[in-house]
Amino acid sequence: MIPVLLDRYRAFILRRRWPVVAVAVAVMLALAAGAPGLTVSGSYRVLFGKDNPHLLAFDRLQDTYSASRSALIAIAPREGTVFTRETLAAIEELTEVAWKTPYSIRVNSFTNYIHSEATGDELAVDPLVEGAVSYSDAQLDRVRTIALNDPELVGQLVSGDGRVAGLIITFALSEPEEPAWAEITAYLQTLLDKARADDPGISYFLTGNVILNQTFADAGKDSEDLIPVVFFVILAIAAIILRSVYATLSIAVMIVFVVLSTMGAAGWAGVMLTPISASVPVIVMAVGVAHAIHVVTVAQAGIRRGLDRRAAVSESLRDNLYPVFLTSATTAIGFLSLNMSDSPPFHVLGNLVALGMPFTFVYSVTLLPALLSILPLRAARARTGRDGFFERLGDFVVARRKLLLWSGSLMVVVLASGIPENRTGDRWLHHFDDRYAFRTDTDFIVQNLTGLDRLEYSLASGREGGITDPRYLKAVESFAEWYRAQPEVHDVLAFPDLLKRVNKNMHGDDPAFYRIPEDPDLAAQFLLLYEFSLPFGADLNDRVDLGKSATLMTVALKDTSTRDHLDIDARAQNWLRANVPGLVSPASGFTMISAHLSDRNISSMLWGTAMATALISLILLLVFRNIRIGLICLVPNFVPVMMAFGLWGYLSTGTIGLGASVVTAIAIGIIVDDTVHFLSKYLSVRRNGLSSSDAVRATLRTVGPALWATTTILAAGFLVFSSSGYEPSQVLGILVAITIVFALIADLLLLPALLMAIDRKS
Repeated sequence: MIPVLLDRYRAFILRRRWPVVAVAVAVMLALAAGAPGLTVSGSYRVLFGKDNPHLLAFDRLQDTYSASRSALIAIAPREGTVFTRETLAAIEELTEVAWKTPYSIRVNSFTNYIHSEATGDELAVDPLVEGAVSYSDAQLDRVRTIALNDPELVGQLVSGDGRVAGLIITFALSEPEEPAWAEITAYLQTLLDKARADDPGISYFLTGNVILNQTFADAGKDSEDLIPVVFFVILAIAAIILRSVYATLSIAVMIVFVVLSTMGAAGWAGVMLTPISASVPVIVMAVGVAHAIHVVTVAQAGIRRGLDRRAAVSESLRDNLYPVFLTSATTAIGFLSLNMSDSPPFHVLGNLVALGMPFTFVYSVTLLPALLSILPLRAARARTGRDGFFERLGDFVVARRKLLLWSGSLMVVVLASGIPENRTGDRWLHHFDDRYAFRTDTDFIVQNLTGLDRLEYSLASGREGGITDPRYLKAVESFAEWYRAQPEVHDVLAFPDLLKRVNKNMHGDDPAFYRIPEDPDLAAQFLLLYEFSLPFGADLNDRVDLGKSATLMTVALKDTSTRDHLDIDARAQNWLRANVPGLVSPASGFTMISAHLSDRNISSMLWGTAMATALISLILLLVFRNIRIGLICLVPNFVPVMMAFGLWGYLSTGTIGLGASVVTAIAIGIIVDDTVHFLSKYLSVRRNGLSSSDAVRATLRTVGPALWATTTILAAGFLVFSSSGYEPSQVLGILVAITIVFALIADLLLLPALLMAIDRKS
């Protein structure tokens, strides 16, 4: 019954080809009309689920300490230190002008740093630098001495060698934040361009989380710019392989329909895209081309055998209808496993690619054959070299089956042995390459001024007003000193340092009193006096909570990975539990929530990929109705991924971060297609009575060219992403391309050898 229905279906598609094309156009236009409903976000917050516990803790921290978004400007004279009249005057001027930055609520530099010192019996609290252009040498020496000996400045707003100064602008932003990022970034870039022009002897560098967010948004636009490049590369290679303008045109029309339908449907659903999900069109395009190549190559082979165009297309539709359906289903399952990711943008990526698979299947078996039967499709004369190659390859595989099986297994073991060499972790500030000013500026600031990876601890005293209790202050001080002794740490900003400075001031600036006051009431009075002396806009709300029951300690780290961040916080928790259990508090801040995201994402994707692989394997077992064949399917699906990650581990860049953590799910979703096409053809010829050896020869001769063509096109398409300036896209493109190439080797050499070894029954 089913074969009869399929015959009627093929006859209908080819007989009603013009109405089929018309309906396809109408459906595509109706779906594509939803594209304006797509929204785009470059916020780092979209990487986290709304209920992510680490993000919620970070939000509470920001609410407690009036924390907000910021930008950091580094000022570095080309010669000498910052302690000259000219440079100090430039910093003063920039500090003043920076207050005009849109959405700014606070500007901190070491020139407007509120320095306290004793003046007789009074506490003098004033900006460290005022009117530097007229300073004497003695005044310059005074500023240098104070700045380079104040732990609240060194490593924060001035480098230890005095060659670089920092200026921090804090912003209050409301949702949506994206327009503000662009406005702030544009304003600051214009401001710094003017500063560079006014004084070429000073260099300026710009970073901060606001600039990071805008760079993240720019990376999304850059990924979108790669889509036309991938489209051109795919079609150019298809044209070279197929040697037919009309075949290439048919494929181009089909993949445009697939992409527009997928993105339009996403728009109707109100989907929000990010730099991660911006690769959806490319993946859908690549999978669509893989399906189309199989349909076109079989049709061309039929024409070369003497069939007329309609008969050849009908034969191709008969041979490919079931495999294309099966590969679309298994590909969708592979990508749906991305829903196990801990990061919502990967859910969107997986769901949209899975959404594109029904469109890919439908257009492959309706629009594409209709176009092929309408256009004057011809098959170029068979290239003896290529066809002869797959004939010879079949003979070679049959003759050397044992050698291929053992040598292939050995190669798998050797490459897979590199998997343990991979290191899990991300360096978020390294997600952008040198094409982005953010990356080069950030590298300079990390190397010369301060660490931008920061762990933040809200340390509670246990009662309102308890932060001036000497026991609490000494506990926080001991925790800060422990951190300062750690090799990964750049500097630490802790509340006790401020009270020690005020205590020294209130004792005639005697260095012997640079210590925590022993009397809690006295400490409270010193703090109150200091706060009353602060000018407007220079309060302590970013370091002390409103009830004065907790303070914020900030640990700036050197250039470290997310794995390092988790490790050092684990050591810190152990130290707290062993020494001051009352202060136990997990680290928070963007650095820590990012570290937890990378760690959780890798774990969740392992489960997701395992579940998807198990489900795909079960489907193939049921479809092929052969346990041995179903189990063999696992080899060409698993082995390429193992080989790719093993090779990645042997490379110096063997790091598994956010981008690489989803490669397995994406790769399995794609490479299972070739396995299905190979086994479908193999089982088909086996049912016709051929031995396993002859079936391997026939399958390689028939399917081999298409597998080679799809691998070439897919690998080239994904390799385009290696040119991206966004590191997760680079890694994703390179690793998927490597996996696809290994999959071709497994399908052409290892899979046939396994089939002949296990499927011996005639």
